[in-house]
Amino acid sequence: MWAYEKRLQYPVDIKSKDLRMAKFLVEQYGGANGEMAAALRYLNQRYTMPDNRGKALLTDIGTEELAHIEMISTMIYQLTKDATVDELVAAGLGTHYAAHGVDLYPTDANGVPFTVAYFAAVGDPLADLMEDMAAEEKARAVYENLIDLTNDPDILGPLLWLRQREIVHFNRFKELYEYYKENLPQPRS
Repeated sequence: MWAYEKRLQYPVDIKSKDLRMAKFLVEQYGGANGEMAAALRYLNQRYTMPDNRGKALLTDIGTEELAHIEMISTMIYQLTKDATVDELVAAGLGTHYAAHGVDLYPTDANGVPFTVAYFAAVGDPLADLMEDMAAEEKARAVYENLIDLTNDPDILGPLLWLRQREIVHFNRFKELYEYYKENLPQPRS
């Protein structure tokens, strides 16, 4: 079903350790508006789309969101590489280290564990696509907040690229929403 290329969609080559920024980026790993929530939302909703056009779009975007998880994970790894326990504690990552060592674990930036309650799926293609458009807008906003938190060009490049993908996804969902709004039978009033 997928062809996996062993390279990131956008190159990540962060040269400076920055544990503070790594903690912030965890938001896009396992937070409510992050890449994991998006990937699982879309890959779940694809089954109830009314046609192959919708199924294909949700599969394509959901799969791309998995690639974004890989990018965020790589960024966090590079930002924390060779960090000492003292550095992790000083950056506010002591509780994470106590529970998970240096492994990634899906939480938000505050350490709240990932939950499927972050996304909705009601089996109505219009409602689900509206949820998806909102999710993409929220992710875009989070990326803009993250961009405001750094001036490192090695971090900014991937964040700007990921932000732009959120805009593309929003537009693709909007196109499908408008198509379904025009072409699907509407409920009786």
